[in-house]
Amino acid sequence: MNGIPLINGIEYSWGDIVCTVGGVPVTGITGVEYADEQEITDNYGAGRYPVSRSKGRITCSGKLTLYSSEVNALVANTTNGRLQDLPSFDVIVSYIPFDGGMVVIDKLRNCSFKKNSRSWSEGDASKTIDLDLAVGYIEWGRPKR
Repeated sequence: MNGIPLINGIEYSWGDIVCTVGGVPVTGITGVEYADEQEITDNYGAGRYPVSRSKGRITCSGKLTLYSSEVNALVANTTNGRLQDLPSFDVIVSYIPFDGGMVVIDKLRNCSFKKNSRSWSEGDASKTIDLDLAVGYIEWGRPKR
């Protein structure tokens, strides 16, 4: 950013991430994924090549990977054991480097769990559960010092 290459610099790592679900920091998390995708259509006129583009819907997706004990804590907040029936919540993913570098905060807004499932196999010492999210929209953060 300042034109000087940083050889052997520090990149964000898993230890720099703080994730909150519904305002509560989640410690039993082993993965987070999120993305948005937009429909982009080429518009054709004279000739073989597009003369313009149109932008359509934006669809967002997300997934949390949590230890089963963390999922059970979420289920304890339900009235019927179904994660899908929890009210909408936000997921905040903060990248906070220990060295005082650039902080980035992404916000997944109006989220709901899409499924509630468990799967165990013989020999499992601990279990992580993938929870797919319905995401309303994503506020992509910009680096801040």
